[in-house]
Amino acid sequence: MKVSIQELGNDEPQDGVAKLRIASYPYFPEVRNTEYYDDLHRWYLTHPLAGEMRHWVAVTEKGETVGHLAALPQYYRIDGQRVVAHTPGDYMVLPGYSFQAFSLMRTFFRETENCVACDTVPAVISVETRLGAEVAGEMQYAAKLLNVSRLPIPPVPEPVRKLLNLPPGMAPARGYESHPGAAQQHDEEHPAVPPVRPRMPIPGPIKSLFNKGLQAVDEALSRGYGNGLKAEELEDFDSYFDEFFDKVAAVIPCVPEKDAAFLNWRYGPGSPQYPVKILAVRGAQGLLGYAVLKVTSNGQDGYILDLTTLPGYRKVARALLRESVRYFRRAGAHIIRYRLLESPTSLRPEDLRRLGFFHRKGRRNSLLVKFADERLNELGRNLENWSYNVGDGEATFWLR
Repeated sequence: MKVSIQELGNDEPQDGVAKLRIASYPYFPEVRNTEYYDDLHRWYLTHPLAGEMRHWVAVTEKGETVGHLAALPQYYRIDGQRVVAHTPGDYMVLPGYSFQAFSLMRTFFRETENCVACDTVPAVISVETRLGAEVAGEMQYAAKLLNVSRLPIPPVPEPVRKLLNLPPGMAPARGYESHPGAAQQHDEEHPAVPPVRPRMPIPGPIKSLFNKGLQAVDEALSRGYGNGLKAEELEDFDSYFDEFFDKVAAVIPCVPEKDAAFLNWRYGPGSPQYPVKILAVRGAQGLLGYAVLKVTSNGQDGYILDLTTLPGYRKVARALLRESVRYFRRAGAHIIRYRLLESPTSLRPEDLRRLGFFHRKGRRNSLLVKFADERLNELGRNLENWSYNVGDGEATFWLR
């Protein structure tokens, strides 16, 4: 059946895309909540660059939407120059129409001048790189256990499993890495089945004892961590964040433009992640660093969406991490997830290990870039030139 790529206006009905999302991800019941995605679309239309947002759909002769890709614009500061770059998002194609996945992405690169993407799916990254984007490098993925309910079950022989009455399958893994906005594919035709993460069945009294032990260890590890700096809670992002961003951009060659207006749009009322917890460390120079934290709707997963300091203020980063751990524990989160790009504005791996974070090699995000200006592209393709957090782009727009 003949399929054509058509542009969908931002003010046109999204019914076809909603049906496509349900058909593409039948194992995610949340995709049937079409109002959530309508709200997300309306939220993005409040972005200062909303007029440059683009949507393309793959449509059959019968009018069925079988593929979709959005181009989401954002400001970046590259070597002091303000640049608009688009991110491919909400990328999905029905099984049987895999060629349209390439056609949609080809349209994206033909119609946009610059691209910055943060992706985890190898099939998507492969298409992006074939069409000219370059992988600057990978973000690190660190996690910290706060509740032993999230301990994974080691491989158990079948006789032992039957003896202990352990179920053969458990609940699907949680996290934005399985969100319906990614074109997840095992092969050319079939979408990936959500991964499963079996959990250790621990009796309640023992579980409580272990969790108290984890808390005691955390408090011991955090003594003196952060050099006594205090992190305060903020209600929103004030004008100090404008000055803060200018100081960062004056030192770091490549950074998303994150002034107060952007941060209030990104995390304030109306955003997909609202409400969030904002922590900040101030000093004689003004704002020294901040963190944005989110506990998902299930109450179990805590995400550090953004943790940025003035370049070189490592003790401030440590203080923010210390208070982030304490906040997530008070909030009842079972695990903390943190994707970070090591830079002068971030923590270092040893800082995370000091507080009991462990690094995972799987499900890492790759940062991809393509700038029309050769000089800017040369800067952007070098990961050492970036200050970037996982909350800075489309990768976490879908996190609930």
